Amino acid sequence: MNKERVKKLVRELIIEVGEDPTREGLCKTPERIAEMYEEIFGGYDSDSELSVQFSEDSDVVIARDIQFYSMCEHHMLPFYGKIHIAYAPNGRIFGISKLVRLVEKYSKRLQIQERLTRNIADELHTQGVKGVVVLVDAEHLCMKMRGVKNNATLSSSAFRGMYEKKSEKMEIMSLIRKRVADMPL
Repeated sequence: MNKERVKKLVRELIIEVGEDPTREGLCKTPERIAEMYEEIFGGYDSDSELSVQFSEDSDVVIARDIQFYSMCEHHMLPFYGKIHIAYAPNGRIFGISKLVRLVEKYSKRLQIQERLTRNIADELHTQGVKGVVVLVDAEHLCMKMRGVKNNATLSSSAFRGMYEKKSEKMEIMSLIRKRVADMPL
């Protein structure tokens, strides 16, 4: 990203909305926005490092409530929420930080929720796991603060491998939605 160009464009945008870019509260805004964009759009340069795995097996691994923030590509407003990932290892497991980094890789882009869900599931599935489920629950400011002005949330899911079968899909969804306190010891 060319931060100097972003600063110039933001300055022009400030002028176009009817403000004075030299006003005290706005004079550093182009720099702040350029810094922020470098951070929140860092997913374009990210490497999810899923090649780092450990020899271990389990029937299923579930990472719940991975927090994410993204920017809607239609209105460039934030959408945010939680991502739940379940996968059936094939003799190798991923560290949980790798799953969080994978979420960041795809969420820190101009994005739509449905593609975000698919991207994460597809990349995990290419790592040789037996099955993957990605469930995303999000709130969209492009819907809350403009247009229909509604507080609805959106859920999306992607199923790969063994979890594409209806019986497996139902079972894993039940496990993902079940809270730890409800699980038997």
